[in-house]
Amino acid sequence: MLGHRLGRRLFVLDFILKTVAFGHCRIPLPKFAALAATPLLLSGCATPLSTLNPAGPAAANIALLWWVMFWGAVVLFGVVLTLLTLSFVRPDWISAIKPRQWIIGGGLVLPVPILIALLVTALILGESLLPRQNGAAPMRVQAHASQWQWQFSYPGTDLLSEDLHLPAGEPVDIVVTASDVIHAFWVPRLGGKIDAIPGHTNIIRLQADEPGIYRGICAEYCGEGHERMGFVVEAHAPDAFSAIIGAGQ
Repeated sequence: MLGHRLGRRLFVLDFILKTVAFGHCRIPLPKFAALAATPLLLSGCATPLSTLNPAGPAAANIALLWWVMFWGAVVLFGVVLTLLTLSFVRPDWISAIKPRQWIIGGGLVLPVPILIALLVTALILGESLLPRQNGAAPMRVQAHASQWQWQFSYPGTDLLSEDLHLPAGEPVDIVVTASDVIHAFWVPRLGGKIDAIPGHTNIIRLQADEPGIYRGICAEYCGEGHERMGFVVEAHAPDAFSAIIGAGQ
């Protein structure tokens, strides 16, 4: 019995300290650590289409929800990994747990509070993304999709543009429509995405905290020219934005 337990412990120790096996491929621990850290390192990259590099309140809520779900998954993974390790290191502890205790503890006690916390967080953050009326109505910009371009128009002006202009620091309601097939309007660093449906109007509220350039894309496959259906969002200081709008009147 002692030899059997010792063998299990040595197996786990060898697994952790030397290598991690994937099929017939064995990867040294330093390389495995680098591979394991890669997703976390990539998550910090400030890419133009990164949802984890928010530049507005709506995008910040989405990023926060992502991190809450990520760390919740990490906790669950850690619990499962701990139980797996104990099954090798302390098999008598694991075998002492009755099947009913596994079902109640692992099936109810453990996941239910985590799922409830995730659900409440998603509802609270999701509600804050809805374009509600609080005080004066935000400016509205029309975003019209067609194969394969976006066209933006601004209230009270004749200005039409293929790129979207916004005033920095102010909420703007984007009224999204389409003329042919279903498209999807998405500026990852400023907010979520919303469908552009022929004959239907959808509204999404965006706000850029600071002046700058942000990338937007069509997030719904809409035909052979879909890959070209990107656009630029330029957030201007209030005076610069007023000048652009005034030029189109």
